[in-house]
Amino acid sequence: MENFTKAMVGLDLSAMDGVLMQKVAFLSKLLGIEKIYFIHISKNLSLPEEIKDHYPDILAPLDESIKAEILVNIKEHPFPKEIELEVIVGEGNPRDTILRWANIKDVDIMIMGRKNEMEGSGSLAKYMAQKSPCSVLFLTENSEIAVPKKVLIPLDFSEHSNLTFKFAQKLFEETNTEILALHIYEVPTGYYKTGKSYEEFAAIMKGHAKKDYEKFLQKYKHQHFECLFLMDEKENSGKFITRMAQEHQANWIIMGSRGRTSSASVLLGSVAENLVEANNMLPMLIFKKKGENMNLIDAILKI
Repeated sequence: MENFTKAMVGLDLSAMDGVLMQKVAFLSKLLGIEKIYFIHISKNLSLPEEIKDHYPDILAPLDESIKAEILVNIKEHPFPKEIELEVIVGEGNPRDTILRWANIKDVDIMIMGRKNEMEGSGSLAKYMAQKSPCSVLFLTENSEIAVPKKVLIPLDFSEHSNLTFKFAQKLFEETNTEILALHIYEVPTGYYKTGKSYEEFAAIMKGHAKKDYEKFLQKYKHQHFECLFLMDEKENSGKFITRMAQEHQANWIIMGSRGRTSSASVLLGSVAENLVEANNMLPMLIFKKKGENMNLIDAILKI
Protein backbone atom coordinates (compact mmCIF):
# COMPACT_ATOMS: atom_id res chain seq x y z
CA MET A 1 0.00 0.00 0.00
CA GLU A 2 1.34 3.44 -0.88
CA ASN A 3 2.04 5.21 2.38
CA PHE A 4 0.97 8.66 3.47
CA THR A 5 3.80 8.94 5.99
CA LYS A 6 2.87 12.33 7.44
CA ALA A 7 -0.75 13.32 7.93
CA MET A 8 -2.37 16.54 9.12
CA VAL A 9 -5.82 16.36 10.74
CA GLY A 10 -7.92 19.51 10.91
CA LEU A 11 -9.88 20.08 14.14
CA ASP A 12 -12.58 22.63 14.96
CA LEU A 13 -13.14 21.84 18.69
CA SER A 14 -16.61 20.46 17.98
CA ALA A 15 -17.99 16.97 18.62
CA MET A 16 -16.77 16.08 15.15
CA ASP A 17 -13.19 16.03 16.46
CA GLY A 18 -13.85 12.89 18.48
CA VAL A 19 -15.52 11.19 15.53
CA LEU A 20 -12.60 12.14 13.28
CA MET A 21 -9.97 10.95 15.76
CA GLN A 22 -11.67 7.60 16.16
CA LYS A 23 -11.69 7.05 12.40
CA VAL A 24 -8.12 8.26 11.88
CA ALA A 25 -6.90 5.98 14.68
CA PHE A 26 -8.54 3.01 12.93
CA LEU A 27 -7.27 3.87 9.43
CA SER A 28 -3.77 5.10 10.31
CA LYS A 29 -2.01 1.76 9.74
CA LEU A 30 -3.96 1.10 6.55
CA LEU A 31 -2.77 4.46 5.19
CA GLY A 32 0.82 3.87 6.32
CA ILE A 33 0.88 6.92 8.59
CA GLU A 34 3.91 7.35 10.85
CA LYS A 35 3.24 10.86 12.17
CA ILE A 36 0.02 12.82 12.68
CA TYR A 37 -0.22 16.56 13.18
CA PHE A 38 -3.51 17.62 14.77
CA ILE A 39 -4.11 21.27 13.99
CA HIS A 40 -6.56 23.88 15.22
CA ILE A 41 -6.34 27.51 14.17
CA SER A 42 -8.40 30.22 15.90
CA LYS A 43 -8.89 33.69 14.51
CA ASN A 44 -8.03 35.24 17.87
CA LEU A 45 -6.50 33.53 20.92
CA SER A 46 -5.95 36.60 23.10
CA LEU A 47 -8.10 37.40 26.13
CA PRO A 48 -9.49 40.93 26.59
CA GLU A 49 -7.85 42.79 29.48
CA GLU A 50 -11.22 43.12 31.23
CA ILE A 51 -11.59 39.34 31.29
CA LYS A 52 -8.06 38.95 32.64
CA ASP A 53 -8.83 41.45 35.45
CA HIS A 54 -12.06 39.68 36.42
CA TYR A 55 -10.60 36.15 36.18
CA PRO A 56 -7.01 36.36 37.44
CA ASP A 57 -6.88 32.55 37.84
CA ILE A 58 -6.78 32.15 34.08
CA LEU A 59 -3.01 31.88 33.85
CA ALA A 60 -2.41 29.57 30.92
CA PRO A 61 -2.52 31.11 27.45
CA LEU A 62 -5.56 30.07 25.48
CA ASP A 63 -3.44 28.17 22.97
CA GLU A 64 -2.00 26.01 25.78
CA SER A 65 -5.48 25.39 27.16
CA ILE A 66 -6.78 24.35 23.75
CA LYS A 67 -3.75 22.13 23.19
CA ALA A 68 -4.34 20.43 26.56
CA GLU A 69 -8.00 19.86 25.65
CA ILE A 70 -7.02 18.28 22.32
CA LEU A 71 -4.44 16.04 24.00
CA VAL A 72 -7.08 14.77 26.43
CA ASN A 73 -9.32 13.96 23.47
CA ILE A 74 -6.49 12.16 21.67
CA LYS A 75 -5.82 9.93 24.68
CA GLU A 76 -9.40 8.68 24.54
CA HIS A 77 -8.75 7.03 21.16
CA PRO A 78 -6.62 3.96 20.34
CA PHE A 79 -3.88 5.43 18.17
CA PRO A 80 -1.11 2.89 17.49
CA LYS A 81 1.78 3.47 19.90
CA GLU A 82 4.36 3.60 17.12
CA ILE A 83 2.69 6.62 15.49
CA GLU A 84 4.09 9.98 16.59
CA LEU A 85 1.42 12.53 17.49
CA GLU A 86 1.83 16.31 17.64
CA VAL A 87 -0.68 19.08 18.33
CA ILE A 88 -0.47 22.48 16.66
CA VAL A 89 -2.63 25.35 17.93
CA GLY A 90 -2.28 28.74 16.34
CA GLU A 91 -3.87 32.07 15.58
CA GLY A 92 -4.80 33.65 12.28
CA ASN A 93 -6.88 33.02 9.23
CA PRO A 94 -7.69 29.28 9.56
CA ARG A 95 -7.58 28.62 5.84
CA ASP A 96 -4.22 30.16 5.02
CA THR A 97 -2.60 29.23 8.33
CA ILE A 98 -3.45 25.53 8.04
CA LEU A 99 -2.20 25.56 4.48
CA ARG A 100 1.04 27.20 5.61
CA TRP A 101 1.56 24.58 8.33
CA ALA A 102 0.89 21.80 5.83
CA ASN A 103 3.72 23.18 3.73
CA ILE A 104 6.04 23.66 6.71
CA LYS A 105 5.50 20.09 7.92
CA ASP A 106 5.62 18.72 4.36
CA VAL A 107 2.59 16.49 4.95
CA ASP A 108 1.54 13.78 2.52
CA ILE A 109 -2.18 13.90 3.22
CA MET A 110 -4.69 16.28 4.77
CA ILE A 111 -7.55 14.63 6.68
CA MET A 112 -10.75 16.59 7.20
CA GLY A 113 -14.14 15.79 8.66
CA ARG A 114 -17.36 16.23 6.71
CA LYS A 115 -20.46 16.91 8.77
CA ASN A 116 -23.97 15.85 7.95
CA GLU A 117 -26.15 16.33 11.02
CA MET A 118 -23.67 18.27 13.15
CA GLU A 119 -23.48 22.03 12.79
CA GLY A 120 -20.89 23.44 10.42
CA SER A 121 -20.80 24.45 6.77
CA GLY A 122 -17.75 22.45 5.75
CA SER A 123 -16.31 25.46 3.95
CA LEU A 124 -12.83 24.88 5.43
CA ALA A 125 -12.79 21.29 4.19
CA LYS A 126 -13.73 22.41 0.69
CA TYR A 127 -11.03 25.08 0.73
CA MET A 128 -8.39 22.57 1.80
CA ALA A 129 -9.45 20.25 -1.01
CA GLN A 130 -9.04 23.09 -3.47
CA LYS A 131 -5.72 24.49 -2.29
CA SER A 132 -3.92 21.61 -0.58
CA PRO A 133 -0.62 20.66 -2.29
CA CYS A 134 -1.15 17.02 -1.28
CA SER A 135 -3.90 14.42 -1.25
CA VAL A 136 -7.00 15.05 0.88
CA LEU A 137 -9.08 12.46 2.73
CA PHE A 138 -12.60 13.34 3.84
CA LEU A 139 -14.02 11.20 6.63
CA THR A 140 -17.74 11.68 7.03
CA GLU A 141 -19.74 11.98 10.21
CA ASN A 142 -22.04 8.99 9.76
CA SER A 143 -19.86 6.51 7.85
CA GLU A 144 -18.94 3.27 9.58
CA ILE A 145 -15.50 2.76 11.10
CA ALA A 146 -14.22 -0.03 8.86
CA VAL A 147 -11.87 -0.93 6.06
CA PRO A 148 -13.65 0.07 2.83
CA LYS A 149 -15.56 -2.89 1.44
CA LYS A 150 -16.14 -1.44 -2.02
CA VAL A 151 -14.46 1.57 -3.64
CA LEU A 152 -15.68 3.53 -6.66
CA ILE A 153 -12.90 5.07 -8.76
CA PRO A 154 -13.83 7.65 -11.43
CA LEU A 155 -11.18 7.45 -14.18
CA ASP A 156 -10.08 9.65 -17.07
CA PHE A 157 -7.10 7.37 -17.92
CA SER A 158 -4.56 10.10 -17.07
CA GLU A 159 -1.41 9.85 -14.95
CA HIS A 160 -3.52 11.00 -12.00
CA SER A 161 -5.88 8.09 -12.62
CA ASN A 162 -2.82 5.85 -12.63
CA LEU A 163 -1.82 7.00 -9.13
CA THR A 164 -5.35 6.40 -7.89
CA PHE A 165 -5.53 2.97 -9.50
CA LYS A 166 -2.18 1.94 -7.99
CA PHE A 167 -3.50 2.78 -4.53
CA ALA A 168 -6.76 0.93 -5.18
CA GLN A 169 -4.94 -2.13 -6.51
CA LYS A 170 -2.85 -2.41 -3.36
CA LEU A 171 -5.98 -1.83 -1.30
CA PHE A 172 -7.50 -4.81 -3.08
CA GLU A 173 -4.38 -6.94 -2.53
CA GLU A 174 -4.05 -6.16 1.17
CA THR A 175 -7.65 -5.87 2.31
CA ASN A 176 -9.65 -7.62 -0.45
CA THR A 177 -11.60 -4.42 -1.04
CA GLU A 178 -13.84 -4.65 -4.10
CA ILE A 179 -12.85 -2.15 -6.80
CA LEU A 180 -15.32 -0.64 -9.26
CA ALA A 181 -14.02 1.83 -11.86
CA LEU A 182 -16.20 4.46 -13.54
CA HIS A 183 -15.61 6.30 -16.79
CA ILE A 184 -18.03 8.98 -17.96
CA TYR A 185 -18.03 9.59 -21.71
CA GLU A 186 -19.98 12.13 -23.72
CA VAL A 187 -21.29 12.61 -27.25
CA PRO A 188 -19.61 15.61 -28.96
CA THR A 189 -21.94 18.42 -29.97
CA GLY A 190 -21.12 18.09 -33.67
CA TYR A 191 -21.94 14.38 -33.90
CA TYR A 192 -24.77 14.99 -36.41
CA LYS A 193 -22.28 16.19 -39.03
CA THR A 194 -21.07 12.59 -39.33
CA GLY A 195 -24.49 11.40 -40.51
CA LYS A 196 -24.82 9.23 -37.42
CA SER A 197 -27.74 9.37 -35.01
CA TYR A 198 -27.20 10.38 -31.39
CA GLU A 199 -27.60 6.77 -30.27
CA GLU A 200 -25.18 5.50 -32.94
CA PHE A 201 -22.51 8.00 -31.98
CA ALA A 202 -23.04 7.27 -28.28
CA ALA A 203 -22.29 3.61 -29.01
CA ILE A 204 -19.14 4.65 -30.90
CA MET A 205 -17.94 6.78 -27.98
CA LYS A 206 -18.62 3.96 -25.52
CA GLY A 207 -16.60 1.58 -27.67
CA HIS A 208 -13.68 4.02 -27.74
CA ALA A 209 -13.90 4.42 -23.95
CA LYS A 210 -13.65 0.65 -23.49
CA LYS A 211 -10.59 0.52 -25.75
CA ASP A 212 -9.01 3.42 -23.84
CA TYR A 213 -9.55 1.53 -20.57
CA GLU A 214 -7.74 -1.53 -21.93
CA LYS A 215 -4.88 0.68 -23.19
CA PHE A 216 -4.73 2.33 -19.75
CA LEU A 217 -4.47 -1.05 -18.01
CA GLN A 218 -1.77 -2.24 -20.39
CA LYS A 219 0.24 0.99 -20.27
CA TYR A 220 0.46 1.03 -16.48
CA LYS A 221 0.35 -2.76 -16.03
CA HIS A 222 -2.73 -2.65 -13.83
CA GLN A 223 -4.95 -5.51 -12.83
CA HIS A 224 -8.32 -5.59 -14.59
CA PHE A 225 -11.26 -4.45 -12.49
CA GLU A 226 -14.86 -4.03 -13.55
CA CYS A 227 -15.48 -0.61 -15.10
CA LEU A 228 -18.79 1.15 -15.65
CA PHE A 229 -18.97 3.12 -18.91
CA LEU A 230 -21.73 5.66 -18.51
CA MET A 231 -22.74 8.52 -20.77
CA ASP A 232 -22.73 12.07 -19.47
CA GLU A 233 -26.35 13.10 -19.21
CA LYS A 234 -25.40 16.69 -18.32
CA GLU A 235 -26.12 16.07 -14.65
CA ASN A 236 -23.74 17.72 -12.17
CA SER A 237 -20.72 15.40 -12.25
CA GLY A 238 -20.29 15.35 -8.46
CA LYS A 239 -23.92 14.44 -7.85
CA PHE A 240 -23.79 11.83 -10.60
CA ILE A 241 -20.68 10.12 -9.20
CA THR A 242 -22.13 10.17 -5.67
CA ARG A 243 -25.38 8.67 -6.93
CA MET A 244 -23.51 5.95 -8.83
CA ALA A 245 -21.49 5.10 -5.71
CA GLN A 246 -24.66 4.73 -3.68
CA GLU A 247 -26.50 2.74 -6.35
CA HIS A 248 -23.60 0.29 -6.62
CA GLN A 249 -23.19 0.13 -2.82
CA ALA A 250 -19.67 1.57 -2.76
CA ASN A 251 -18.75 2.95 0.65
CA TRP A 252 -15.67 4.94 -0.46
CA ILE A 253 -14.85 7.13 -3.46
CA ILE A 254 -11.25 7.56 -4.60
CA MET A 255 -10.26 9.74 -7.52
CA GLY A 256 -7.30 11.61 -8.92
CA SER A 257 -7.39 15.33 -9.48
CA ARG A 258 -5.45 17.19 -12.12
CA GLY A 259 -4.63 20.58 -10.64
CA ARG A 260 -5.47 23.66 -12.63
CA THR A 261 -2.48 25.77 -13.47
CA SER A 262 -3.93 29.15 -14.37
CA SER A 263 -2.54 31.81 -12.07
CA ALA A 264 -5.58 32.58 -9.93
CA SER A 265 -7.71 29.45 -10.11
CA VAL A 266 -8.34 26.82 -7.49
CA LEU A 267 -6.09 23.79 -7.54
CA LEU A 268 -8.69 21.13 -8.09
CA GLY A 269 -10.03 19.67 -11.30
CA SER A 270 -13.65 20.55 -12.04
CA VAL A 271 -15.03 17.02 -11.58
CA ALA A 272 -13.27 16.54 -8.25
CA GLU A 273 -14.42 19.99 -7.18
CA ASN A 274 -18.04 19.12 -7.95
CA LEU A 275 -17.63 15.84 -6.08
CA VAL A 276 -16.32 17.57 -2.94
CA GLU A 277 -19.27 19.95 -3.11
CA ALA A 278 -21.87 17.22 -3.61
CA ASN A 279 -20.73 14.43 -1.31
CA ASN A 280 -20.80 14.60 2.48
CA MET A 281 -22.06 11.04 3.00
CA LEU A 282 -19.26 8.78 1.75
CA PRO A 283 -15.58 8.88 2.74
CA MET A 284 -13.60 10.24 -0.16
CA LEU A 285 -9.91 10.36 -1.02
CA ILE A 286 -8.84 13.00 -3.54
CA PHE A 287 -5.45 12.01 -4.93
CA LYS A 288 -3.02 14.75 -5.91
CA LYS A 289 0.57 14.53 -7.04
CA LYS A 290 2.35 15.97 -4.03
CA GLY A 291 4.02 19.29 -4.72
CA GLU A 292 2.56 19.56 -8.23
CA ASN A 293 1.20 23.02 -7.48
CA MET A 294 3.77 24.18 -4.94
CA ASN A 295 4.83 27.27 -6.90
CA LEU A 296 1.26 28.51 -7.03
CA ILE A 297 0.75 27.60 -3.37
CA ASP A 298 3.79 29.68 -2.42
CA ALA A 299 2.48 32.59 -4.44
CA ILE A 300 -0.92 32.38 -2.72
CA LEU A 301 0.66 32.36 0.73
CA LYS A 302 2.65 35.50 -0.04
CA ILE A 303 -0.43 37.53 -0.95
